[in-house]
Amino acid sequence: MAKRLIPTLNRILVEKITAPAKTSAGILLPESSTKLNSGKVIAVGPGSRTNEGKLIPVSLKEGDTVLLPEYGGQEFKLEDKTYHLYREDDVLGTLHD
Repeated sequence: MAKRLIPTLNRILVEKITAPAKTSAGILLPESSTKLNSGKVIAVGPGSRTNEGKLIPVSLKEGDTVLLPEYGGQEFKLEDKTYHLYREDDVLGTLHD
């Protein structure tokens, strides 16, 4: 049975995107050029609450590609995959094609 993590509050679960280590022509790329700080949103929490108790929903949704800060987030493994947990306000923006 596969486990599914649902983040709490305004947190998002992200799987980082890894860049290819070589080009389609077979040229190996240096590690510094393959480092991307982006990821795909796997799951989102329900949101945070105001002092009055109103729910402020998370503006991101599953499947969004996001730009992440260089540092931060909580890294963990779940069923042999590495994920990162961020607060919504830690995300720098969304990436669109």
